[in-house]
Amino acid sequence: MSVILQVREQKVTAEEIVPLLANYQLLPQLLREMIIDQAIAPFGCTPEEAEKACQAFYLQQSLKTDAERQAWLRRRGMTPEQVRKLVTRALRLEKFKQATWETQIDAYFEKRKPQLDRVIYSVIRTKDSGIAQELYFRLQAGEQSFAELAPKYSTGQEARTKGIVGPVELGKLHPSLAKLLSVTQPGQLLPPTPIDQWFVILRLEKILFAELNDVTRWQLRHELFLKWLGQQVAELNPMNDCQEDGNLLPM
Repeated sequence: MSVILQVREQKVTAEEIVPLLANYQLLPQLLREMIIDQAIAPFGCTPEEAEKACQAFYLQQSLKTDAERQAWLRRRGMTPEQVRKLVTRALRLEKFKQATWETQIDAYFEKRKPQLDRVIYSVIRTKDSGIAQELYFRLQAGEQSFAELAPKYSTGQEARTKGIVGPVELGKLHPSLAKLLSVTQPGQLLPPTPIDQWFVILRLEKILFAELNDVTRWQLRHELFLKWLGQQVAELNPMNDCQEDGNLLPM
């Protein structure tokens, strides 16, 4: 059996590499990258596109001179050709996404728009129903504000932002919270509502409606690509669950 990898005293043979990848939960990632390579194989880049992509990459890394680039490459053990392959692979992947899903974007946007709208809201959450009711009455009467009460009584990260959360997409919030905010008018104060283990007091401050611009198109193409990729990996590796957990607690 031939050794293909050695880490200190440990030698790894070709027969052992796949079980090792599986043990370290790296096999799904390898499958994803191989599927991507197969999908983008028909797509190429012109020399001009490759050069432009490389220049953009180096600027993103704040590497403005040849000396800075060479030092950066040495630190990472990379060559300019490896960087070129890296950035052109990303460009070819974008071409694949556009060719495969661009015609579906308009209809997909209409389906996803309720989850893409963003909201800014004020919130206080506590596990004590009595305190929640008392705070609601204070807010309703105008005796105190979210900015005054949240730092003292709220138990989430909103305590550090004076009760303000957002802008955040409705689709990234707890489903119960998203449902409340989607049917609430800006400025409307909602009484304490049980969500999981919390009693939540809410006020919608502002809603920012999603628009189908270039950024949104890129986001939706990427979503469709990830769904497709997850299905492809699952077919090759049924034991792998490629679903990502959603955000259960939004605040």
